[in-house]
Amino acid sequence: MHDNCHLDGDWFANALAIFLIIGLVISYVPQHFRIIQMGSSEGFSPWFLLLGSTSSAAGMLNMIALSWPTIQCCNDVSVGRCIELTAGVTQVTLQWVLFMIILGLYIIYYPARLKYVDIDIPAHGTLPPQHVKTKLLSDDWRLSVNVSWAVTIHLVFITIVTFFLLFTRIPGPDGEVPRQISLWATFLGVSSALLAAIQYAPQLSRTYRLKLVGALSIPMMIIQSPGAAIMSISIALRPGTNWTSWAMFAVSGIMQSALLVMCIAWKFRQRRLRIDDFGYSLDSASSTPLTDDIDTVVGEVSDPQVGDISFANNAEDAREDAPLLAKPRRSGRSSRFFGWLKL
Repeated sequence: MHDNCHLDGDWFANALAIFLIIGLVISYVPQHFRIIQMGSSEGFSPWFLLLGSTSSAAGMLNMIALSWPTIQCCNDVSVGRCIELTAGVTQVTLQWVLFMIILGLYIIYYPARLKYVDIDIPAHGTLPPQHVKTKLLSDDWRLSVNVSWAVTIHLVFITIVTFFLLFTRIPGPDGEVPRQISLWATFLGVSSALLAAIQYAPQLSRTYRLKLVGALSIPMMIIQSPGAAIMSISIALRPGTNWTSWAMFAVSGIMQSALLVMCIAWKFRQRRLRIDDFGYSLDSASSTPLTDDIDTVVGEVSDPQVGDISFANNAEDAREDAPLLAKPRRSGRSSRFFGWLKL
């Protein structure tokens, strides 16, 4: 039996782990609820979700690899002691699960109107341009679907490698972690930290460009920004871990704090301009998007109907006070859960 199985219980580390596990759930629920309530995932950067998903997955498997001797103690100790010893693994695994739920909700609640390319056809005279809906997939939606596949492939690959090394390892004479597992765990930890460092760059850029909060949850960031520091301390106190296990959380906390400050600034700006999180005037009942963050092609077509392309007049498309994000539609259709798989 590994020496870690006989370590005395650390009440402070255990209390901190319980606090963080509860805090993780509480911090992510506002973001999950916000996407579902608004019926839209507008405002998220696909690159942010890609980097965040791969970073959290690498961090989780780093923790599992380094804590494997401790995890095996569960074969010889009570259930309560097992839960206590594996609290660190539970923390990072739960964090990965909660972030993956955001990615799933992003795909499920991706606005249908942004999935396809629109064409604005100039009209003759003073008539407004015609808004054409095509069947061409937009670049952003293609990227989002590719991101979901990339996350899945990355997870499957690093999981197979990790458990292959764990199940074929030859334990050292003193119960130390074998060199190949140590190197692989270091790779996972360092890559997780690097991915976390650049994870927020695309989201910061997108939020700065839109100058709107969108579907981002400020309460989640308020809880998670200081929570990242506590998470780093908690993981550092767990047996068998090293700096590669907690570096990702420290870096994420710093970057998320910057995003939080930006969102708060835009929130004050929105209040001053009397617009909501998606750019719509609070004094207007209009629900028509005036400027969308989608692929739009301007061309000249003499025939109002071509093949399967449908046309719709939209006189408000040319207004200058257009919101950057279209007003979300709350839809309860179950087809949105599986429709993206048909692409």
